[in-house]
Amino acid sequence: MTRILTWMLVLTLAVAACQPAANRSSLKVVAAETFLADIAQNVAGNRIKIEALMPVGVDPHSFEPTPSDVAKVADSNLLIVNGAGFEVFLADLLENTGGQRTVIEASAGLTMRTPQAGEHAEEAEHEAADEHAHEGDPHFWLDPNNVIKYVETIRDGLTQADPEGAAIYRANAEAYIAQLQDLDRWIADRLGEIPPTDRLLVTNHESFGYFADRYGLRIIGTVIPSASSGASPSAQQLAALIDHIRETGAKAIFLETGANPQLAQQVARETGVKVVTDLYTHSITAAGGPAPTYIDMMKANVNAIVAALK
Repeated sequence: MTRILTWMLVLTLAVAACQPAANRSSLKVVAAETFLADIAQNVAGNRIKIEALMPVGVDPHSFEPTPSDVAKVADSNLLIVNGAGFEVFLADLLENTGGQRTVIEASAGLTMRTPQAGEHAEEAEHEAADEHAHEGDPHFWLDPNNVIKYVETIRDGLTQADPEGAAIYRANAEAYIAQLQDLDRWIADRLGEIPPTDRLLVTNHESFGYFADRYGLRIIGTVIPSASSGASPSAQQLAALIDHIRETGAKAIFLETGANPQLAQQVARETGVKVVTDLYTHSITAAGGPAPTYIDMMKANVNAIVAALK
């Protein structure tokens, strides 16, 4: 009798394994960046596996799709991008892939910030910067409140493509939005530990504007006067930044991981400030790293900023 029951159990499991899971979708979804894939995965849950186009650690500003990347997108039904001009490779990529797919622009509906007075070490020099200057800042995700909008946009896009999963996407989005709201409060509390006079940011390029606006920090300059890390400063712009750091008493220059530290180190030698090189802005880390999710990424950045400025 026991042997019969055992065989019946094996047969039942085998049949179940051959049947598609009722709560899964056959949609193939690709997200451009790793942090965006993590955000989307929190909305999709177990119903869809979100695949990242870029490998961990890649700077999207300099990303060039390989033939395998093109094939990955060609095989997808949905492509999730940040938008706002961030993925400069996107038009060529879509042209090369051909076929039909829906593109979800996560930042759709958000308004680009206007730089605050004093953010550029020398406004006249900044006006004369290269073609990347004043192109607008697409780094919306560094404010978790903007990511709430990302979540809602991704939820709606997944629901439109897969109406049967609507309830799952809605519930997952609500749960993740609650986590983002908790993150927002946590960030505000942690940054509150920094004396108000020391809440000054110098960054590698123009990426922390939304973060600074939300949490009461003041950006006093960037090593690269552009929203793209691929631009280059002039000697006059670096000299103006050095003077501005001396005038304001800023304590540190913050670089994202993977950024070339040479220019920041040159400025640091002239001003005596420290260079912090372990911010995660464009990519999460592998599972065993310090920032394997978007929320972990933001917490790692905040902890590094507080440690440098407190």
